[in-house]
Amino acid sequence: MHEPRSVVITGASRGLGLASAAHLYGLGWRVVGAMRSPDAGLERLRAATGAAVDDPRLLGVRLDLEDSASIAAAAKTIEQSIGAPDVLVHNAGIAAVGSVEDLPSKVWEQLFATNLFGPVALTRALLPSMRAAGRGRIVVVSSQGGTRGMPAISAYSASKGALERWAEALAEEVAPFGLGVTILVTGTFQTDILTEQTPDHGDYEGPYAGHYAGIRSLHGLVLRMAAPPERFARALARTLDERAPFAKHAVGVDAILLTVGNRLLPGWLLHRLVRLAMRLPRPGSLR
Repeated sequence: MHEPRSVVITGASRGLGLASAAHLYGLGWRVVGAMRSPDAGLERLRAATGAAVDDPRLLGVRLDLEDSASIAAAAKTIEQSIGAPDVLVHNAGIAAVGSVEDLPSKVWEQLFATNLFGPVALTRALLPSMRAAGRGRIVVVSSQGGTRGMPAISAYSASKGALERWAEALAEEVAPFGLGVTILVTGTFQTDILTEQTPDHGDYEGPYAGHYAGIRSLHGLVLRMAAPPERFARALARTLDERAPFAKHAVGVDAILLTVGNRLLPGWLLHRLVRLAMRLPRPGSLR
């Protein structure tokens, strides 16, 4: 019998990562969930999958993407447990609300550490074994904010945009070794990023109060439109058999519409449509 294919999923204790880990486990994959609290995370995964405590197809490893020592230790544990992974999914990410003047510099650093620098470091640590194996795929989970900069989450948009540009370059570097890269641009899903758990640094009585008011008025509609994480997990699973050196897919109707609009519409028109959709103040109206 063949050994099951292996997948490492960061941020596997909740949201899209939890749904993806459970779905791939159900399809017969050997799943390594990389997360800050693997004990609690594994309990959630076992509850979602019905896996036994000693099931060798479901493993957990501690990973803090803001800690270089944790990243190195996680990579070592992964290679000792499963060898070179067949797939590495960079799913873990954080967001924060706040205009460029409201968001503290420390938060910018945290966003880039988790959303960009951490994935780069983990990839660098695992690439030697994946290159030696001559196969593997690296999947980067981006978002609509990475396709186009979004107001009030500019730091998050910047980190995801940078993640996409890095993934594009990485695909060219690793293709000669038999590896591929996929970018998944996610739409709106029912995860913690839509809840009050997302840090909000907006000054709602400051100069950008009108921006925040317009955006917050859409919150109820966004929640109603959000798709279940399981839908993302199924889309992810469909991409893992791709053989192209590079692939990019939008997941979710809203992500597809924005991706197509970003390609086809002139910048000034898309800028105006975003302003209208997010109910932002008119240009020049706050002078």
